[in-house]
Amino acid sequence: MPVPFLDLRRQHREIESEVNSALARVTSSSAFILNGEVEAFETEWARFCGVREAAATNSGTDALALALIATGALSRGKDHEVITSPLTAGYSALAILSAGAVPVFADINPRTYTLDPESVEKAITPRTRAIIPVHIYGQMADIEGICQVASRHGLVVIEDAAQAHGAVSLGKRAGAHGIAAAFSFYPTKNLGAYGDGGAVTSNDVQLCQRVKSLREGGHLEALQLSEIGRNSRLDEIQAAVLRIKLKYLEEWNLRRLSFAKMYLDQLSGLSSRLTLPYASEPGAHVYHLFVVQRENREALRAHLSRQGIETMIHYPFLLHQQPLFRRQRQRPLPVAEGLVKRILSLPLYPHLKVDELLAVSRAICEFEE
Repeated sequence: MPVPFLDLRRQHREIESEVNSALARVTSSSAFILNGEVEAFETEWARFCGVREAAATNSGTDALALALIATGALSRGKDHEVITSPLTAGYSALAILSAGAVPVFADINPRTYTLDPESVEKAITPRTRAIIPVHIYGQMADIEGICQVASRHGLVVIEDAAQAHGAVSLGKRAGAHGIAAAFSFYPTKNLGAYGDGGAVTSNDVQLCQRVKSLREGGHLEALQLSEIGRNSRLDEIQAAVLRIKLKYLEEWNLRRLSFAKMYLDQLSGLSSRLTLPYASEPGAHVYHLFVVQRENREALRAHLSRQGIETMIHYPFLLHQQPLFRRQRQRPLPVAEGLVKRILSLPLYPHLKVDELLAVSRAICEFEE
């Protein structure tokens, strides 16, 4: 049975009438940039995340960069360092560069794939100013351990929550733990727009107000420039779509969890050959991706492909080994360097069909027999 890795058309069909009404509302108003839809979404997203304020941007990359700048922890030209994970999309490190800092990479936990606090502490230097834990694949990082390290060294923590919409750790949602957090609303995310988008969340209202100034070039009022910003505004159409999807997010996350449990049940007998995802605590994983590990993953991937089952690798190249981010003083990261050769993402999204999931599971079991 052919199984696509992701088919967003299925999601659209579920909410099509609501989306069409929202698009008509925006187009009839002819207010397309930073108007009522964006303001309403910022309020609703802050409430969902359990924080006081949110500031919408045109991408998750800009959200992360502007959050870093808005903390005031960095000074351009000082080679200040920000520690983050090597196992993530390149945009996490690009945002650090964009903010005028240097990305430094620490190793990860072999079970959760998120930053290891002990490795983070070893990577701290006199130039370190911030830590960005990445809630990768939908799994919350060890935010308590990382915040303890940050507190000991006087560093700020900004969550990269681009893949963890709605995840909960220690009783708080992703986006409510650090001084700020950055979200992406790229279409494939748990909460995705019909284009690109992002947001900063924080309990520091002034920090979010600074992000709102920075996203408009650094203007405060009447086009009076106060600092160097950028053009990073979420448009009204994307905000209107996100407001609709936000109403479904918890239900869709529960579907993800249900499918993840089915995979875990179906594949549990292969645990000696296939490493399955691990959740550090209930609610901490919202399964943006369902990532397994296997030696010689390409053989399994080819077997699935022959049956029309699409898989992906998130991510095939560690950031600290890429030319743009490579540094002479970079420590070896043995856990990440071992995992990157084994990881494989299986199809999982709220509108996956049960028979498709079972077909994937059967194909894997057949291969492992």
